[in-house]
Amino acid sequence: MRIALASSSGEEVDLHFGRASQFLVYEYSGGKPRFLEKRTVEISETGKHQWMKALDAIRDCDVVIAVQAGLRGKVGIEDAGIKFVADEGPVEEVLERWIRHTEFMKSV
Repeated sequence: MRIALASSSGEEVDLHFGRASQFLVYEYSGGKPRFLEKRTVEISETGKHQWMKALDAIRDCDVVIAVQAGLRGKVGIEDAGIKFVADEGPVEEVLERWIRHTEFMKSV
C-alpha cells in the first residue's frame, strides 16, 4: 500500500490537500513503513481549486493523509480510488496511527 502525506517540512503532516506543495510517499506492506520519495507540486500562493495538481502527483497511491480537503478535492480523490484520511501531527505518529487503525480493521 502506498501512502502519501501532505507535509511542508518533511516532519509534520500540516497541509490542506489542495494547498499541498509536497507529499512524502511511503510503502507499507506489513512491518515498518518504508520511505520512497518526496514529490513536489507547483502550487500558486494565490490560486484556488488546485487540488487536481495535488491529485496528479499521488495517483499511484492508495491513501492520502492531509489536514483536510475541500469537497471537490475529496470527491476527486474518491473518484481516483484513493482513500482520504484527515490527520495532522508528526509524520511518524500519523503513519503509526494509520497503520494501527488499518491492522485493527483487518482483524475485526
